[in-house]
Amino acid sequence: MTITRRTVLGAAALLAAPMSVGAQTPWAPTRPVRIVVGFPPAGTTDIAARLLSEPLSRRLGQPVTVENRPGAGGNIGNDVVAKAEPDGHTLLMQTISGGAINYSLYGARMPIRPEDLAAVGLMLRVPNAIFVNPTLPVRTLRELVDYAKTRPGALNIGSSGAGTSLHMTGELLKLEAGIDMAHVPFRGAGPMILEIIAGRVEVGVDNLPSVIGHLREGRLRPLAVTTATRSPAMPDVPTTAEAGFAGVEATAWFGLQGPARMPRAAIQRYSDVLNEIIREPDMQRRLADLGGMAPALTPDGGTSPETFDAFIKAEIVKWSEVVRRSGATVE
Repeated sequence: MTITRRTVLGAAALLAAPMSVGAQTPWAPTRPVRIVVGFPPAGTTDIAARLLSEPLSRRLGQPVTVENRPGAGGNIGNDVVAKAEPDGHTLLMQTISGGAINYSLYGARMPIRPEDLAAVGLMLRVPNAIFVNPTLPVRTLRELVDYAKTRPGALNIGSSGAGTSLHMTGELLKLEAGIDMAHVPFRGAGPMILEIIAGRVEVGVDNLPSVIGHLREGRLRPLAVTTATRSPAMPDVPTTAEAGFAGVEATAWFGLQGPARMPRAAIQRYSDVLNEIIREPDMQRRLADLGGMAPALTPDGGTSPETFDAFIKAEIVKWSEVVRRSGATVE
């Protein structure tokens, strides 16, 4: 039997082919995927996760469910994901509170460290809105400050939980304006909004997406948004800087993380799919209508695990200083 050089090369090519195809096949989940949300339903974190779940499921070929695990400003959800099996089937819809503020606010009581979670990608950024019950005799942020100065300690300001960017926005306002309002933390945006509509709490701070319907329909009165520029979703509402309080600036953000030891292939696949989803015209319209803004962490306006990880680290540093200046604490 004669073995030629061509025969040897042909056999080698056949043996190599399956390995080459396998190397190019992207990672995929083999069972349902869950997105853990550290807040109750109806808030912006929950809205973001549910907007993402259907297109994510469609692309990955597996059901994607949203699991609400509220409490401790997102810390309970963080802990659930950090301790989950790192096989790519558990994700976290991370927020500015759980991903940045809480590390300095909770200190030694924080159940996890930043390195316990792996960055996947940023989904969106949104303004916070400062608003009041319409029966309160104020129509601008300046009027609210003047009103509060004549009634020190008499007004309540609600947020969706201690340690959230909403809580810290309220602390920044009190610090910058020199006013005294009692912070009332709730277990999520839904209960807080109901209490302000009922008039039992006078002032509130919330992410624009979860309160925008109430603002548009007049159940609550918007005074300002906390971003550097006005929100296209509510162009008539001034910024805090325009109202004379430039130091009260906060942009809430929402993105995906997973357990620290999640496979790199899974992280990259989720990041790639996330970029596809947030670039869909329909998704962009839906996010813009809620007041959301694109991630814009990469030159093409998207996101990546590396840029999101760097973004989170910078946010931890930024908000530790805000916590220090405000003297904010949690019980």
